[in-house]
Amino acid sequence: MNKHYLFYLLVLVVIMSSCHSRRVAMRGQPGEIVKPDVSIADKYAAILGVDKSNIQNGRLYAFVEQWMGTPYKFGGEDKDGVDCSGLVQLLEQQVYGINIPRSTSQQINVIKRKYEEELVEGDLLFFDYDGKKFSHVAVYLQNGYYVHASSSKGVIITKLHDPYTYKYFSRCGSIKLDTAYANSDQGM
Repeated sequence: MNKHYLFYLLVLVVIMSSCHSRRVAMRGQPGEIVKPDVSIADKYAAILGVDKSNIQNGRLYAFVEQWMGTPYKFGGEDKDGVDCSGLVQLLEQQVYGINIPRSTSQQINVIKRKYEEELVEGDLLFFDYDGKKFSHVAVYLQNGYYVHASSSKGVIITKLHDPYTYKYFSRCGSIKLDTAYANSDQGM
């Protein structure tokens, strides 16, 4: 009787943990805009404070959903840990089909600067932490929010005008396609 109880308890734990899985499929091909799943649209509309109809890039928000909560790891590029420039490089490749350099110091050179008011989804944001220029990078979402790999909290979404982070905000812009890599074998 006790063995049966443990077996059923184990089965219940497995079933319950699978219900909380963030395994969201990224439909379509990189660079293709696909409609998001309803649950993803609802969730990110609430987080970003926008109407659900504004969440249109299903690949972008499925990517964010897959990576949310991933711990920070300097030099990391997988779900065991990722750093800011690794997350940005992976997002640009998998969502937009754009290959950019791996390091923040090189990523700054592939953007066309723009004003904060001109930001659109997929644009890059750069921050100057610890007295170092362009030491942190993030990807703009919308309505003043961005996704990034925080060294203390892992992959999170933050409001650009957050009092702590905004004072370090340095530069933003869109990727100049003529400076991005032609294939994923270069620059890695």
